[in-house]
Amino acid sequence: MALLSLCSNLTSLVSSTVYDNYLIIVSFFSLFLIMSLGDFVSCTEETKVYIVYLGEHNGDKTSKEIEDHHCSFLHSVKGTTSKEDVRTSLVQSYKNVINGFSALLTPQEAYMISGMEGVISVFHSDPDTIKPHTTRSWDFVSLLEGTSLINAGEELPQNGNYGEDIIVGVIDTGVWPESSSFNDKGMGPVPKSWNGTCQEGVAFNASHCNRKLIGAQYYLKGYEAHYGPLNKTRDFQSPRDVNGHGTHVAATVGGRRVANASAIGGFAMGTATGGAPNVRLAIYKVCWPVPNKTLAQGTTCFSDDILAAFDDAIANGVHVLSISLGSLPIKTYYEQNSIAIGSLNAVKRNIVVACSAGNSGPTPSTVGNVAPWIITVGASSIDRVFSSPIMLGNGIIVEGETVTPIMRRKLHPVVYAGDVEITGTTSKTTGKCLPGTLSRDLVRGKVVLCINSRSNRQASMEVNRAGGVAAILGNPFNENEIQVTPFLNPTTVAYLDGLNTILMYIRSEKNPMATLLPGKTLIGTKPAPVMAHFSSKGPNVIDPNILKPDITAPGFNILAAWSEASSPLKIPEDRRVVKYNMQSGTSMSCPHVSAAIALLKSIHPDWTTINNVVGRPITNATGNDANPFEYGAGHFRPSRAVDPGLIYDATYTDYLLYLCSQNICLDSSYNCPKKVPAASNLNYPSLAIANMRGSSMTVTRVVTNVGKDNSTYVLAVRSPPGYAVDIVPKTLRFSKLAEKHSFNITVTAQSSIVSRNEFSFGWYTWSDGVHMVRSPIAKEVQLLPTRNHDRDRVGVRMFPRLEKLRIINCPLLKSIPNQLEMLCELSID
Repeated sequence: MALLSLCSNLTSLVSSTVYDNYLIIVSFFSLFLIMSLGDFVSCTEETKVYIVYLGEHNGDKTSKEIEDHHCSFLHSVKGTTSKEDVRTSLVQSYKNVINGFSALLTPQEAYMISGMEGVISVFHSDPDTIKPHTTRSWDFVSLLEGTSLINAGEELPQNGNYGEDIIVGVIDTGVWPESSSFNDKGMGPVPKSWNGTCQEGVAFNASHCNRKLIGAQYYLKGYEAHYGPLNKTRDFQSPRDVNGHGTHVAATVGGRRVANASAIGGFAMGTATGGAPNVRLAIYKVCWPVPNKTLAQGTTCFSDDILAAFDDAIANGVHVLSISLGSLPIKTYYEQNSIAIGSLNAVKRNIVVACSAGNSGPTPSTVGNVAPWIITVGASSIDRVFSSPIMLGNGIIVEGETVTPIMRRKLHPVVYAGDVEITGTTSKTTGKCLPGTLSRDLVRGKVVLCINSRSNRQASMEVNRAGGVAAILGNPFNENEIQVTPFLNPTTVAYLDGLNTILMYIRSEKNPMATLLPGKTLIGTKPAPVMAHFSSKGPNVIDPNILKPDITAPGFNILAAWSEASSPLKIPEDRRVVKYNMQSGTSMSCPHVSAAIALLKSIHPDWTTINNVVGRPITNATGNDANPFEYGAGHFRPSRAVDPGLIYDATYTDYLLYLCSQNICLDSSYNCPKKVPAASNLNYPSLAIANMRGSSMTVTRVVTNVGKDNSTYVLAVRSPPGYAVDIVPKTLRFSKLAEKHSFNITVTAQSSIVSRNEFSFGWYTWSDGVHMVRSPIAKEVQLLPTRNHDRDRVGVRMFPRLEKLRIINCPLLKSIPNQLEMLCELSID
């Protein structure tokens, strides 16, 4: 209410219809006032970059006519402003497939445009929203599929001619074109279907593109509209990659085979290769360094630049888009997210989009890129470690991992960081080796044990600053994995039990000694795969009826090409230059799936969608059985996807119908039917049911036969605990290929043994004796009575403009992440 009184001159902008649309229940009255005005009504006239999304072009306007049409919106809200000023406020105009523009607008102007005819959505291009989700992995995947290292699971790559003539677009930080991973030796001519360009710029010209790297463009207008001109000492104003992230992703998708590749120090030595080494790569650079931050601290990707890249990629003729970028789901509304909007336009044109799930795990409800038309990829480990043992003075060996070259074997005094800190270090920070906390006099010449460091990189550098000869760091996350870092100084990371052994040794010995032994690469370690601790988890907070992530793939300690303008650590102190670097994140797992999709596209160009139907259950980072909110349908097995037997096909219209169930319109030409099916009825290869009305619910699925003629599939079901799952019919008989059959799935509550407000998991499988088509089931039990369907998920769907809602005190939020109940105290930042 204070906002309204301060901005009374703007209240006339809010019509009574807005109040009618948002007034759900009286209890939300004050919240609704703020949300209905949202980010648009403000006392300030400060301009920001906003995206105005209008749907798609109908093809009957010239480029100038399109831009004039976009400028007409601006002219109508800027009053008597000259045409020159109007065009100055226009940041970019999308003219190929996506109809829309971005412009510098005040919140009031943005609000006015949002109510104009033909406008689907208006949203801020926020620099803090979308960021990157930062060899052996392909051999490991082949082992999971039962093939030997000799043939390395070549069936899918060979059948797909290694992706020849499939074009994969990579929207990221650019590319380092000189890398051997992007050579075009032996490749055929550029596909005639390609309609893209090789955009020249600083340190990049047309000669840097070839038959492998067939296109490259960069997008800077949104970035410069917010930050001003790019600092050319920080990045190249061209498609060239100064970060390394984009180069790594592109090489993981489609890098050529490069012998004797390794990380710094010779770790992970072997043949580096992408999953589809013959695909053609098209690079779209949209991410740039944040001013006054190191590359390790900040990279930003503006939504309007991303949407421009989508618009070009679709028009250029890519077949697959690999996007290792994303945002936390609290801001991910379908009508206000450039990746969701761009992907829907791509899928309409039979372009498959794979995206990273995010690196916000292991916290539940953190998975991003949750639109059902996107293949969302989690991250898991492979069977490789980089052993670097710690030898104590009493002869005990403690296991550790590193990719930092360590040559010395001499024993040195070993101390616990908490015992060698400067005066004033608090109990909350002791032992963590935070910057400036260690005493030079007490550390010089010693090995230092740091526990629970906030940043292993910073801890290692702090030990070095204080004169330590080596650092032993703790792995604070779990017992099954260590995310390696190419430290500048001798450093290894130990598991939790090893840390306790070392600390007990320090406490029990008068003159404790230790040394770090040289590291080596070990292959075939178990358990593997294991879900990476950082991999974002479900349930999907935007719509828990859509199970996310969809699948998991290797994303832990992955070796691939790197930018030689960067360094392994991406900090000023690191002046090393490497051709290949080790990285972890769902950014690394996503291109594994993108490569498999490219191979499948090459073999089955007639498949309209590539839906996961095979997966292998795995454990999570704590060693327990993982659940579908961590791995989706399981660990991907690309060779089995060549002949899955059955697929779940979904069309563009199916997705629009799904959006109708969410009261969302992203295509103004589509009219929702009077009776809209529930979201769970989307023909998805998994089944998630939240907010079930009554004691049972029935949904329908349709499968298409892509296996053999005259095939019969028999059902097997494992019901989620506390529920009965009945599927009718229990046998599917197909007489020919491409034949479709539907079946109904009824889920019925049986008991109250399931914890309330949690999910229970099961699966169902169709098998003909050769193919096994397995789908996970996730069922939520609600604590509170269900309200009208249109009033569910109030804070997420009914108030899409809410961007800065903080939950001050909500004990139920973790268990009911999709609702804002009366027990929550709410605050608007």
